[in-house]
Amino acid sequence: MEDLVLLAEHDGWSQVTLNRPERLNSLNEPLLERLAEVLGRLAEDPACRAIVLTGTGRAFCAGQDLEDCRPGPDGQSLDLAGIMERLYNPLVLLLRSMPKPVICAVNGVAAGGGANVALAGDIVLAAHSAKFIQAFAKIALIPDCGGTWFLPRLIGDARTRALALLAQPVSAEQAESWGMIWRAVPDAELLPEAQALAEHLATQPTQTFGLLKEALAASATNDLATQLDLERELQAKAAQSNDFAEGLQAFFEKRAPVFSGRAF
Repeated sequence: MEDLVLLAEHDGWSQVTLNRPERLNSLNEPLLERLAEVLGRLAEDPACRAIVLTGTGRAFCAGQDLEDCRPGPDGQSLDLAGIMERLYNPLVLLLRSMPKPVICAVNGVAAGGGANVALAGDIVLAAHSAKFIQAFAKIALIPDCGGTWFLPRLIGDARTRALALLAQPVSAEQAESWGMIWRAVPDAELLPEAQALAEHLATQPTQTFGLLKEALAASATNDLATQLDLERELQAKAAQSNDFAEGLQAFFEKRAPVFSGRAF
């Protein structure tokens, strides 16, 4: 079970790698449980100030392992609603609420729930060979893992409906053009660029980024007046931090700030 998710801890940031390459990193219960355990620990670790999430081999993640859905001798198949409630939905919420930046480095196929887990990241990079596929219609399911929430906000209603209905792949370059992801990069540059971003973000005001993520999450349902009130409250917290004091001091001294990322 340990090998299903690889964890490499670096100075200020960590890389989490899905590791079922023989199954295109498709998701089963042991992998999901291990992934939740690793990410949950990193969420609480003040030494980790940024996370890179990627996959081993030629896929980022092919979504749910459909072998687990094969009916058994008793005719029973996987309780999809149950596994969504216990594992998938908490995973997506954890990624979105993680109090530090998450960089998803999509190194190949990202299909079904795997595509939408990738979109739960804060910054999504994709190799030129990567493809995003809302494959659910091929097996008579609807997009999950937040797909029906992320996609309309990222690419609009018309494109979302077509992708969900037709289950056609979207190239990394097209995903960038549509605003689905941050950037498409050459395959050889994917991990170096993701890691460089993590190294940079690990030197930034991490707890302030947590407040930023809180504000962005709330904006999905708040009206403008409510959002302005929330911005006021969160800005007051940010302004009390040692990092804000350091940022101001560095500005006046015309030097680069040295953020601790943790002091309020």
